[in-house]
Amino acid sequence: MVIGVLALQGAFLDHQKSLTACGVDSIQVRKPEQLEGLSGLIIPGGESTTMGKLMNQFNLFEPIINLGKKGVPIFGTCAGMIMLAKDIIGSDQPRLSLMDIEVERNAFGRQVDSFETDLFIPGIDKEPIRAVFIRAPYIESTGESVQVLASYRDKIVMARQDNFLAAAFHPELTNDLRIHRYFLSMIG
Repeated sequence: MVIGVLALQGAFLDHQKSLTACGVDSIQVRKPEQLEGLSGLIIPGGESTTMGKLMNQFNLFEPIINLGKKGVPIFGTCAGMIMLAKDIIGSDQPRLSLMDIEVERNAFGRQVDSFETDLFIPGIDKEPIRAVFIRAPYIESTGESVQVLASYRDKIVMARQDNFLAAAFHPELTNDLRIHRYFLSMIG
């Protein structure tokens, strides 16, 4: 099993460290041909408009959309969640539109409003998971086939739809591997 981590910007190295700690090999993805043969893909946080421009520049949109449509699990964190969304409130920026979710960018405020909190995610564990929110988005609404996994102050911050997983927070910035293990459990 090899997991690709989109390595255009953001905390891709931290995702790779988490995958290594889970005993899984990973590669950095910057070119379409690097998507071939992957068991899964992680789209990390960063700045979603810049990420969209870089994905356009490197011709990654269509290959990633095709990967998702083939059923390969894709996990988006923070900006990665925005990239997976079908709709972004107040924005027509490029996105993958793979998940039937509508997101609000920078929904919890500016960089100085970043925070950490404990989240209860019943589908993953009974014990709380530490969540790091950095200029985080949230999910405003979901389609019928989307399963809400976690909320914070009545805002949806984690969801799953078929082979797609989205989190508004950064599990790669903690030593807790439960979210990454959950993603890996979606494979095969």
